[in-house]
Amino acid sequence: MTTRASDYLLQLVDEAVEILYITARHFKNAMILFSGGKDSITLSHIAYKAFYPAPPPFKLLQVDTGHNFPEAMEYRDWFVRHFGYTLEVADVQKAIDRGLVTEPEGPDKNRNRIQSAVLLDYVRTHNVDALLGGGRRDEDRARAKERIFSHRDVSGSWRPENQRTELGTLAHLSIAEGEHFRIFPLSNWTELDVWYYIREHNLPVPSLYFAKPREVIFRNGAWVQISPYIALRPDETPTTRSIRFRTLGDITITGGIESKATTVEDIIRELESTLTSERGHRHDDRQTAYSMEVRKREGYF
Repeated sequence: MTTRASDYLLQLVDEAVEILYITARHFKNAMILFSGGKDSITLSHIAYKAFYPAPPPFKLLQVDTGHNFPEAMEYRDWFVRHFGYTLEVADVQKAIDRGLVTEPEGPDKNRNRIQSAVLLDYVRTHNVDALLGGGRRDEDRARAKERIFSHRDVSGSWRPENQRTELGTLAHLSIAEGEHFRIFPLSNWTELDVWYYIREHNLPVPSLYFAKPREVIFRNGAWVQISPYIALRPDETPTTRSIRFRTLGDITITGGIESKATTVEDIIRELESTLTSERGHRHDDRQTAYSMEVRKREGYF
């Protein structure tokens, strides 16, 4: 990395730290949304460093659909132990069992859409007033127009037409009872910036990010890994390809790419020449051009 690039990464980290400090000062019960993906790993690591040697004033919160990559769950547990975080889990299966949400049906069924209701139920019952997330503006057009400090009304909805004025990290953070904020300290980062940070700090990441032979099917324009939650169609035949994942979500909706990248350096070189969005391989984001915005209006991350 050049000196100029290294200086820019430091500026991004400084901005993220300032946002974390503002959050810690202003909110009483803020939590970090943690999936075990590279963005939440980076955000949680920055928070760990920002408050060291004191523990971070935020717990981690995972919305567990039950349809996870085993590698991501193993990594999550390691991360929590290694950095001394407290992990809370909003369990989708338990929410289904008690009738809060209904199990989706159909050939492409997945639990991604019902996560929002489970998350909002947790926010209400635990009086969470701020959720820190690793969302970045380069991921999607909906994220691109969202504020760093993003207000949510009592229903948990995002109203882009009613966003509050924001100047840098100066924002109007007052909330009424039942409202909360979603806060995105990595808003101005890119996918490459995240990997530069991971390389700089030699951070372990889930093995899913690295290419290896995986049993997959080609569905909805992406390579989907075979799992107990995938029902094969008559015209689908599993094949083995060298696959890695650029973004991690439910195993049912996360598509991989063919790749030979087996190290962080390989990934950086690959990304420096790619022209496709990382979320272009997520089935939930490919349904319409505005899929992300529709879900965010419903309370999605």
